[in-house]
Amino acid sequence: MPDTPATSAPETVEKPGEISLPCVLTFNASDPSGAGGLSADITAMSSASTHVLPIVTGAYIRDTSDIHDHCAFDEEAVADQARCALEDMPVQAFKVGFVGSPENLSVIAEITTDYSEVPVITYMPDLSWWDEMAIDTYLDACAELLLPQTTVLVGNHSTLCRWLLPEWEGDRPPTAREVARAAAVHGVPYTLVTGFNAADQYLESHLATPETVLATARYERFEATFTGAGDTLSAALCALIAGGSDLQAACAEALTYLDQCLDAGFQPGMGHAVPDRLFWAHDDEGEEEEAPTEGTPDSTLDANDFPLDTTRH
Repeated sequence: MPDTPATSAPETVEKPGEISLPCVLTFNASDPSGAGGLSADITAMSSASTHVLPIVTGAYIRDTSDIHDHCAFDEEAVADQARCALEDMPVQAFKVGFVGSPENLSVIAEITTDYSEVPVITYMPDLSWWDEMAIDTYLDACAELLLPQTTVLVGNHSTLCRWLLPEWEGDRPPTAREVARAAAVHGVPYTLVTGFNAADQYLESHLATPETVLATARYERFEATFTGAGDTLSAALCALIAGGSDLQAACAEALTYLDQCLDAGFQPGMGHAVPDRLFWAHDDEGEEEEAPTEGTPDSTLDANDFPLDTTRH
């Protein structure tokens, strides 16, 4: 029998430290264009130093110009993905994007109810590409099942008004407080309403409750038409809350991050522009920074609003 060679003692592998990245679980659809959906969630949340648990709820059939269709996953597949991940890893926040069916909304509502101490950020995108009856059924289910579990509802002003205030007959558009009041009827304490037309070159976003507007941010309007901005904003907000930021600070940083993503945006195809959510990772050594033009800031906040924090990355 040959001699057994001498073996050295096994190397000691260091265990991960106590400090780890916060985990965020997101329910959203796969987007083959890379503009929104889970693509936006993963890149934006990773940019905010969180570990992303992406739950696939279905898939868009789309390009950078239009959404042509959507295929929803079976609700059991959605529930199994989430339950398996949640049994293994604690999460600090949930995000819910477009999940494709009332059945999926139902299982997501059950899951978020089981983790009632974890904040839920719900983003409602524009669904005008979808069948009208499917839209109504989906929105009704979202209002009944998911909004009672939602901590912050995020959406464009026109989208939220059509959904929550369909019978509005005023001469002026609803204010952020009026939108927040309509959301609060379904149990939502905070609403982040984007896309208010302020002046010719500005758009405003308002963080509101039924009682007050907590903060207002104003940003210069971009000439390009973007796809994926709402998913990017809501994903960044969710990740920052998971990282321990208070709501106003998280909103300020998420809006600043989105503004930078859009400023660095690009057009990968023949359709709309896409936010560059990894703008901070580019090697821009040697590039000279342009001095800001006096009197035309890229982004501003109104007086007495939350301080404009720069993005961590």
